[in-house]
Amino acid sequence: MRRVPWFAALRVLLVGLTALVAVGAAVLYAKGEEGGREDGARHSLAETTRSTPSTPGPGPALPTGSPVLAEAEIRAAPPQLMAITTSSVSDETVRRVAGLKGVRKAAAVDGGTVHIAGNPLQLLAVDPATFRSWTPQPVAEHPEVWSALSRGELVADAETVRRLGMNLGAQYQVDGGPRLRLAASAALGLPAVDGLISADLGRSFGFSPGVVVLIHGASPDARRVKRVLGAKAHILAVQPGKREKTTREKTAKTAKTGGKTGGGTTTGGGGTGQGLVGRPASYLELYRRSAGVCPGLSWSVLAAIGQVESGHGRNNGPSSAGALGPMQFMPATWKTYGVDGDGDGKADIWSAYDAVPSAAKYLCANGAAKGGEKLRKAVWFYNHSWDYVNRVLGLAEAYARAYS
Repeated sequence: MRRVPWFAALRVLLVGLTALVAVGAAVLYAKGEEGGREDGARHSLAETTRSTPSTPGPGPALPTGSPVLAEAEIRAAPPQLMAITTSSVSDETVRRVAGLKGVRKAAAVDGGTVHIAGNPLQLLAVDPATFRSWTPQPVAEHPEVWSALSRGELVADAETVRRLGMNLGAQYQVDGGPRLRLAASAALGLPAVDGLISADLGRSFGFSPGVVVLIHGASPDARRVKRVLGAKAHILAVQPGKREKTTREKTAKTAKTGGKTGGGTTTGGGGTGQGLVGRPASYLELYRRSAGVCPGLSWSVLAAIGQVESGHGRNNGPSSAGALGPMQFMPATWKTYGVDGDGDGKADIWSAYDAVPSAAKYLCANGAAKGGEKLRKAVWFYNHSWDYVNRVLGLAEAYARAYS
């Protein structure tokens, strides 16, 4: 694939800027940042997040807040400045930027240009796990955006989709390269950036690393940043503007629709269109109502699975095997067992209100309501591991005692 200028829209301002082709994982320097979780082996629907203890003890208390809030605990910190450079920025230089007065964190990401039907798209190639907090809050909170990137698909800025008349779920031929599926759209809030792809996909395009630097802080000084990055660096102010502040729900809905259009990861064939459990205000009540989908199944079993799979919605994936949502369903299984739990007209794999009763339906189909060995076998079907079964049922007993 031939190389093309990066940020063509800024060509007049960037005299002497060479063709920038770049992409890789973001290199983040900030205090208190946490790493990702350790994925365990995938058996069927579920995954163990750590090695399974032989004698599981009581798990943490159930979340007291709304299941909706528990599903989205990403603390977004979008950049106030974005620097475009003519060559890769070293890790040491990024650390120097992060140490400037008024700067709280900085990251170097890859960037490049591709053409679709002759139209240039200026893209950042990122690691979803580290880049998520750099986006506006409604984007950071919506899992489908990050699932799409993990699948090697395109996430386009909402304005780019409108300008080019693109269709969510459609496949687009990159000039001189592969076909890309437009899986999601979101208001990214980054000047001259048309979309995001994964770091791996960027490397396959021949992008070179670290030519875009993102800076977050209370009041970062653009002149100081420029002195560190060099005279050829072009510094842009990132201004979220009124649109970002007033279209939170629209942004999330647009991104969500991208997955729905392209193959059903957000809608399941089992959706009834009727709310089975409503929208209870706590996870405890959600688990209790969902157990009613399978008379004879204890709510505590659902709670234990919810804890093992996602920490009650705190880590919704996608997993390394592609499992999604708070109950970690594989999309193919969701098409059969996914239900509309809250009556909003769709079975959403990412929604706890839909995923928990869907898990009850799946367990019931495998005999969980009969208890005893039938229950053990049903949990085994959820994840083909007897260690997993012992862990879940041990946690279930602990929850039953704690909330009797």
